[in-house]
Amino acid sequence: MFRTLALSRSFAPLADRVLVRRSLKEAKTASGIILPSDEKKNSNEGEVVATGPGMKDVSGTLHPLTLKAGDKVLLSEYGGTKVKINDEEMFLYREDDILGKFD
Repeated sequence: MFRTLALSRSFAPLADRVLVRRSLKEAKTASGIILPSDEKKNSNEGEVVATGPGMKDVSGTLHPLTLKAGDKVLLSEYGGTKVKINDEEMFLYREDDILGKFD
């Protein structure tokens, strides 16, 4: 569960949804080249902020998510639902839409 500060409300994703904070792209490459602002707009990496309990199958068995808060993940370039919480832009993804997890 992710607790918002300003309104003292909490936000918890449902089912197999994952709340992700996208990380900002580097403005400078490893070789020292400074990238223009348009190139660093969309990052495909992020950090999991909160997760839902999991998905239930037809028989009612709960299948928990493999991700947990704090995991670093690889995201698809165009996906997720944009959510604004305390003036911070985050994204809601289904666990199936997340491409991978960094160790």
